[in-house]
Amino acid sequence: MASFIVEGGHKLHGSITPKGAKNEALQVLCAVLLTQKEVVISNIPHILDVNNLIDLLRFIGVEVHHLAEGRYSFKAAQLDNERLHSDEFRQRCNKLRGSVMLIGPLLARLGEVTYAKPGGDKIGRRRLDTHFQGMVNLGATFEYHRDQLAYTFKAPELKGTYMLLDEASVTGTANIVMASVLAKGTTTIYNAACEPYLQQLCKLLNAMGAKISGVGSNLLTIEGVTELHGAEHTLLPDMIEVGSFIGMAAITGSELTIKNVSYKDLGIIPEAFRRLGIQVIQKEDDIYIPAQEHYQIESFLDGSILTVADAPWPGLTPDLLSVILVVATQARGSVLIHQKMFESRLFFVDKLIDMGAQIILCDPHRAVVIGHDHAINLKKNNMTSPDIRAGIAMLIAAMSADGTSRIDHIDQIDRGYENIEGRLNAIGAVIRRED
Repeated sequence: MASFIVEGGHKLHGSITPKGAKNEALQVLCAVLLTQKEVVISNIPHILDVNNLIDLLRFIGVEVHHLAEGRYSFKAAQLDNERLHSDEFRQRCNKLRGSVMLIGPLLARLGEVTYAKPGGDKIGRRRLDTHFQGMVNLGATFEYHRDQLAYTFKAPELKGTYMLLDEASVTGTANIVMASVLAKGTTTIYNAACEPYLQQLCKLLNAMGAKISGVGSNLLTIEGVTELHGAEHTLLPDMIEVGSFIGMAAITGSELTIKNVSYKDLGIIPEAFRRLGIQVIQKEDDIYIPAQEHYQIESFLDGSILTVADAPWPGLTPDLLSVILVVATQARGSVLIHQKMFESRLFFVDKLIDMGAQIILCDPHRAVVIGHDHAINLKKNNMTSPDIRAGIAMLIAAMSADGTSRIDHIDQIDRGYENIEGRLNAIGAVIRRED
């Protein structure tokens, strides 16, 4: 396991550019299975989760060619049926949460798929009911094999239908949409997720010949087609990287420009940081963060404590709550962080408390942060990253702390951030990777 040795107290300067969006990459990479023709995708980030999914596609017979930095071609002309039914396929799926989105494309393409329970971050319950019920609604049956810890889905013919999702799951919606594009008839999905990355998936599928309307809303209509063709697609910049860089600049009192952020696709993210008192200035498609010695947390209009909570798009993504929580530790004022979706995502705050942060963990979902206003700096600490987002939050805390901190298990951070230490060192951070 690798570790980061982080020397705190260094200001950042200059500019940094976010890489392609991890969550979008995992969706559109699964979509290449829906056609036998070539699909070319650009701005793919070189991160662990995405690389593992590309390797998994190769394993089941997809021709993959690396055309240039971040640009790949995929051709799923012939899939390896023997490997799709192998123990190794299930083991590979088990190590990657995003592999759950293989179910829809493979079921639409082959009529059958055996799939192991996926892995991913240990952040509490992450149920798959929306995915499975969506496939059943389209006419599939599934059976659980207790000895293999795997599920077999079968559907000789998928049929379009109306469905109201029990939750606006992004990956669940993506899975159902990918299965529906080749289903017979029309599928209507209400309470669909409408995140920019889901919109991007629909745009790619439409470019491949699908007929999806309502893109960007929570009501999608998909007219099934008999086949899809090839297309080209470019990923959006990763909004979670953008938010992470805003947090890094703010907590270290640094002046920083974040380049090419696709501002129109950031939704409420800039405003969420502004409510902490951080100046987030749009300059065309860049974000400029001026150096600030202090940032004041807003109160609600009635004077009550500000609450920052996650919500389905266009609400705040849960992936940034860990970053916002750390940034609030050095703000002026107090804020309640409410993580609604995952009950284990706030458990990393004990490490921040060890660093001197004033945080009251009310329950698994809520924490009150009382900001130090930079009057008391965080102290160095030795930490272990439990998941991607807690890992980057720990890194941000360490960058602002007095002394040198150590973060173990950083392969969790590598799953979502490409060469993060190299990119941050180039703008003034002092981070060393230790294997």
